[in-house]
Amino acid sequence: MFRGQASKVRKTAPKKHVRVELDDRRNHFGNPDIALEHFRAIVQSSDDAIISKTLDGVITSWNEGATRIFGYAEDEILGRPMLALFPPDKIDEESFILDKIRAGETVDHYQTVRVRKDGRNIDVSVTISPIRDFNGTVIGASKIARDITAQKNAEARLQLTANVFTHTSDGIVITDVEGTILEVNEAFSRITGFSRAEVVGRSSRMFASSRQGPELQVEIGKVLTMCGHWQGEVWSRRKDGESYAGLLTVNAVRNSDGTTHSYVALFADITPLRRNQEKLEHLAHFDSLTDLPNRLLLSDRLNQAMLTCRRNGRSLAVLYLDLDGFKAINDRYGHDAGDNLLVAVSARMKGALRAIDTLARIGGDEFVAVLADVASHQDCIVLVERILHACAEPVFLEGDALRVSASIGVAIYPQDEADAEQLIRHADRAMYEAKQAGKNRYHLFDPAQHEMARSRGENLEEIVSALKMGQFALHYQPKVNMRTGEVVGVEALIRWNHPVRGLLVPHAFLPLVEGHALSESLDEWVIGTALAQIAEWQRCGVTMSVSVNVGARHLQEGGFANTLARLLAAHPEVDPHRLELEILETSAMDDIKEVSVVMAECHRLGVRFAVDDFGTGYSSLVYLKRLPAETLKIDRSFVRDMLVDREDLAIVQGIIGLAGAFNRSVIAEGVESFAHGERLLELGCDLAQGYVISRPMPAGRLLDWIAGWRSPVVWSGVKTAD
Repeated sequence: MFRGQASKVRKTAPKKHVRVELDDRRNHFGNPDIALEHFRAIVQSSDDAIISKTLDGVITSWNEGATRIFGYAEDEILGRPMLALFPPDKIDEESFILDKIRAGETVDHYQTVRVRKDGRNIDVSVTISPIRDFNGTVIGASKIARDITAQKNAEARLQLTANVFTHTSDGIVITDVEGTILEVNEAFSRITGFSRAEVVGRSSRMFASSRQGPELQVEIGKVLTMCGHWQGEVWSRRKDGESYAGLLTVNAVRNSDGTTHSYVALFADITPLRRNQEKLEHLAHFDSLTDLPNRLLLSDRLNQAMLTCRRNGRSLAVLYLDLDGFKAINDRYGHDAGDNLLVAVSARMKGALRAIDTLARIGGDEFVAVLADVASHQDCIVLVERILHACAEPVFLEGDALRVSASIGVAIYPQDEADAEQLIRHADRAMYEAKQAGKNRYHLFDPAQHEMARSRGENLEEIVSALKMGQFALHYQPKVNMRTGEVVGVEALIRWNHPVRGLLVPHAFLPLVEGHALSESLDEWVIGTALAQIAEWQRCGVTMSVSVNVGARHLQEGGFANTLARLLAAHPEVDPHRLELEILETSAMDDIKEVSVVMAECHRLGVRFAVDDFGTGYSSLVYLKRLPAETLKIDRSFVRDMLVDREDLAIVQGIIGLAGAFNRSVIAEGVESFAHGERLLELGCDLAQGYVISRPMPAGRLLDWIAGWRSPVVWSGVKTAD
């Protein structure tokens, strides 16, 4: 391809271009053909594209390097214009280049863009020189083009990296393997306040903050050694000494053999974010008014203190505090004054505690204190009294002396083996007791007493459920005239058909309801059921009087007579005289005046009364006179031992005598043998009830029992002693 141009090449001596002199007189090879072959070998072996073209831009020569760079084979491109290699936006360059060549000028290392056969643009560096004939006339051009796309891409990447390094908002630090700073960027100086000159060559440890110990540096070193990467939050310090939070990422830069030759660290200043997060965390754990721990932080600290107690075998105390009189101050002086009072009192309470203790506000004027590591009960009381004193001191606001006090409930762990929440609830219950007792005092929670109350509460709920589900029933114990054998009535005794425990007698559950409003509900049920049973027996042709026990609480509650009237009205067929209400002498003595009034109201309704367990109370003649009861019942405890105990016998005789003197009927309960009956008959007591006569029985069996009942022969002939 070069044979037709040999003479042209010979006459041309372009600057910075390969020149092979073919003249025999100057060619060191001596043979023109050999020189030409060497020239061709040089051209074909070059990695660069070596192309020649006419002054009209038509390609006249093409080497292998050109094929590799532009993708065209020699036979595809020869004779075509050089513009085939130009992208549309670079076409004007050809005119510029040809003008330079025609003027005999050379274009050196001109960087531009050309297009390959596959349409892909590539970056090239071209040097174009004129080709002259032997007369020095420019007849064409020789072009050497080098593909610099990879170089350009590398330069672009380097520039991009430099721009990132320079313009990123994150600080960048490059260190050697020992941590000596090699390079920093502008963002580093902006964040830290240190210039590049002040830090290059110094150790990166110069930025360590007192908020984090040296163990962090050790941890980072270990992770980088294992993984080559570490990321986390660190605290550092600026040039002016201010601490700041940074999100740090460190990467190891490794050699081809895997050894580390440097580290690159990027960090962002996240101090505003951290400060805001700390503020939010503070708000989440502290009361906004008093800055005391809130319920959430209190729970955590209490649990930690309990763990420490278990580990050390010590005790702690939980105090539940409620300010006495705070509402009145808040209402009178306003909420602002109330808030100021809370702040002042909480500060005083905190000052009365030790550094290891926790005082928390859990709402309104209620606080909880955790006294950690309490050595003794007395030490706890000393601290509690200090808090009471601190609360009771006046708070002066705008010339007014505002005074409150505190009611404090105390629960001690592990004497009270509860969890954290239960301890607080127990202290709350104890605080309520302190407030009920008069305020400005403390009350210790008693786990045993609480357990009893809890158990009672559960049992009361079970009794309420049993009443609703109809599990209660009445059994009836006959009362007879031992001398004549006449059945004079029955006593209604409640039974509980418990689904698990079976049939329960009164002493198994009635003590639980004593003093509780539930006892009134049971009394009403017993009276109503007894009246219904009287009506049922009447329909069977049997007239029967029934006595029922009434609790003192119910009797003394206002409206008992009205309740009784309502129950009687529900059974108009029953003669009220057939109902007898039994009251305990001991309970009647508590307020005999009020009991007498209620008994009188009930008498007007037609019912009768009996005084149960007579002799166990005062048995005063005055009391006997004032109690309008028709019958006295001799308590079973005296009847049981009267045959062997002269004092019990004397009491029985006395009761019988009092009954006669005051014109009252008398009946003995607890008669368990024929001998007891004989002695009672001798003493003038004809009426009795007891196991020797009959045990209590369901209503359905009573009529059959009555039909078969006969008084023992041994009683029929007994005469009353003079």
